[in-house]
Amino acid sequence: MKAIILAAGRGARLAPLTDTTPKPLLPINGQPLITRQLKQLRAANITEVVINLYHLGAQIEAALGNGEKFGMQISYSHEQSLLETGGGIKKALPLLMDNEFVVCNGDILTDFDFGTLPKTLAPNDSAHLVLTPTPKTRAQGDFEYSGGRVTSRGNQYVYSGISIFSQKIFAGSPEGAFSTRDLMFDAIAKDQLSAQLHNGAWTDIGTLEDYQTVING
Repeated sequence: MKAIILAAGRGARLAPLTDTTPKPLLPINGQPLITRQLKQLRAANITEVVINLYHLGAQIEAALGNGEKFGMQISYSHEQSLLETGGGIKKALPLLMDNEFVVCNGDILTDFDFGTLPKTLAPNDSAHLVLTPTPKTRAQGDFEYSGGRVTSRGNQYVYSGISIFSQKIFAGSPEGAFSTRDLMFDAIAKDQLSAQLHNGAWTDIGTLEDYQTVING
């Protein structure tokens, strides 16, 4: 199964750091965040990765190259304007090719074991999410969960930024920029969204405060 790392965003709330360095290349204990993610994927035998690029994308491509130094094959999907999460994945579908693929947001720091993801989706499902308990720093959560399913929108858990998508979830989706959340909400309504819980370490590095907390341990 291939994977896509979403790395196109501006990371505006991390300015001025992200004025000159793309968020996925910000160092944590001397190692860029995206390098950590690649190593985690490689440890789960995921060796073919697509990375979408926009803001300062040339720096990411120069740092990672074709993936050979990670024992991987990396290809890039270049965006001429920001397409958000849904539009960015949709543009990259020809590179992903496989019917099902792993999605990883480029701004999360976690000890999640990608090897625990299902090897395939159930026949009627269009996506599988990894959820984590809503942190105290969040005013509200994203979803409710029960018995391996996302049952509704709610405050119990947040989407961790890790998932498996089927290409069929993009059927009927708009052109241009849109969020994967729109696809997830539609999948819930159709009972096509499975899930698993991650109770380990997880941080969404969205602000300067988040970043300082991570690098200061």
